[in-house]
Amino acid sequence: MHAAGLVLHPQRDSADAVAAVLGWASNRGVEILGIKDEIQRLRCEATPVTAEELGRRADLLVSLGGDGTMLRAMRMADGERAPVLGVNLGKLGFLAEVDVPDLPAALSAIDAHDFTVEPRLAVDAVFNGEKVTAFNDIAVVRVPGDGSARVAVRVAGQPFVSYAADAVIVATPTGSTAYSFSAGGPITSPSVEALLVTPAAPHSAYSRGVVLSVNDEVELDLLPSSGRLAVEVDGMVAGYVEPGERVWLKGRPAAARVVRLGMTTFYQRARRKLQLTDSAELT
Repeated sequence: MHAAGLVLHPQRDSADAVAAVLGWASNRGVEILGIKDEIQRLRCEATPVTAEELGRRADLLVSLGGDGTMLRAMRMADGERAPVLGVNLGKLGFLAEVDVPDLPAALSAIDAHDFTVEPRLAVDAVFNGEKVTAFNDIAVVRVPGDGSARVAVRVAGQPFVSYAADAVIVATPTGSTAYSFSAGGPITSPSVEALLVTPAAPHSAYSRGVVLSVNDEVELDLLPSSGRLAVEVDGMVAGYVEPGERVWLKGRPAAARVVRLGMTTFYQRARRKLQLTDSAELT
C-alpha cells in the first residue's frame, strides 16, 4: 500500500482516530492524504489534496465519522480501486465497520490482508440534464405548500404503478435501513442487487412498495396534479422537478467497495441499530 486517504466528519472530534492512522502509516511508509480544508482544521500531518485526487490516488479510504461521512467517502471511491474502511465516531454508525478503540487492530488486519471487500450498489439519476449518484437513496419529496408527490413509476419503459404520497423513495439495499425503512420499506441485505421503491405517507389506492431488478431502468414521471418536488440525494437536496418532468434512474452494481473484517454481520448491525425486538415472543 502506497497511500491512504482520510475523510473526516466536519464537527466530531476525530483527533484520536487520526493519530492512530498517522502512527500506523509512519511505521509502514504509507503516505496519508487528506482534503485540504478538513486536515487544516485538525492541523493534521497529511498531504493536502482535492476530493477528486483523494479517491484517485488512495489505495484505502478511511472514513472517520458517521453514516453521512461514510456515504461521502463511498462517493469519492466511486469507480476507483480504493475500498472504504468506516470508523464510527460518537453515535452508532450503521455503515461503519469499527469503533475508534478497534482501529489499530483493524489497520493491522488490513496489513495482514485479513479482510474482505463488499461491493456496494449505487443508483444514478438524471433530471433537468444533471446526473447525480447516491449510495443510500434518491427521493422525490413534497415541498411544503406546493402539494403532494403524485408520481407514476415506469419500469423498463412500461407503466407500473402510481403513488400519491409525501415522497417516493428509490433506495439501494444499503439505503434500505435509512429513509426507505422509516417509510415502511423492507430491510434488505447489501448482497442483494435490487432497487427498492417505497412511498412515504402514501394516500393513494395502492400504497405498497416494490422491489425491482437492478437491470431495469426506472422512471419517475411527475403527474400534472403533482406539486413541485425536491430531489434528495442521500438526504441532501440536489434540485427540484416540476409537474410533467421526469427523473430517470438506474442501478449500478459494485460502484464502491467497503472493508469488512468479519467483526459483525449485516444482520447483527441491523438488529442493534434498528432496535429490532423479538416481538412475536412478547405476545
